[in-house]
Amino acid sequence: MNRMSREQMAARVARDIPEGAYVNLGIGLPTTVANYLPADKEIFLQSENGLLGMGPAPAPGDEDPDLINAGKQPVTLLTGGCYFHHADSFAMMRGGHLDICVLGAFQVSTRGDLANWSTGAPGAIPAVGGAMDLAIGAKQVFVMMDLLTRQGDSKLVAECSYPLTGLRCVSRVYTDVAVFDLGPEGARVLEMVEGVTLDSLRELTGLPLQPFEGA
Repeated sequence: MNRMSREQMAARVARDIPEGAYVNLGIGLPTTVANYLPADKEIFLQSENGLLGMGPAPAPGDEDPDLINAGKQPVTLLTGGCYFHHADSFAMMRGGHLDICVLGAFQVSTRGDLANWSTGAPGAIPAVGGAMDLAIGAKQVFVMMDLLTRQGDSKLVAECSYPLTGLRCVSRVYTDVAVFDLGPEGARVLEMVEGVTLDSLRELTGLPLQPFEGA
């Protein structure tokens, strides 16, 4: 089965971020979206450790050890960017001031429930971070994740079996094989990678997925 690379997934998410949006990119895969935002669009990236106006990753050798994102990765600061207290950052996140956040996930339900802080596995280190605040505070929540686990189980599920981060908060899921819109009526397939069919997605997920309008 054809699959999108991590870079292709990040570029696909970047296409859906409109000009003028205030956006938080979660730790891990979502941070790569910053590298694919077009330079001719004014988009304001916020990091929960207290940055606004983040740019893409710096070129090798240009890293500033005092300029990092919430995942401790080196970042750049665009003209007009600023940094501030952690508490002020969380006030932005909780206060509804972010248009979009992009998060990773262990599971997402077809209604938009999010589980991304613990699998409950022995020895696993729970790490909710600011995900709860983002899930309830951002106007739109996008998730980036592989559709399947390493064991072949679908991460898009009818009901989450892992501890929840937020209820009915995710509106769109970007995976390596398809993009899904979520809502009260379940999951709708918005796009598929070339060679992937609706029937194959239904088989992989075990879900009654609906086609996108016009399909």
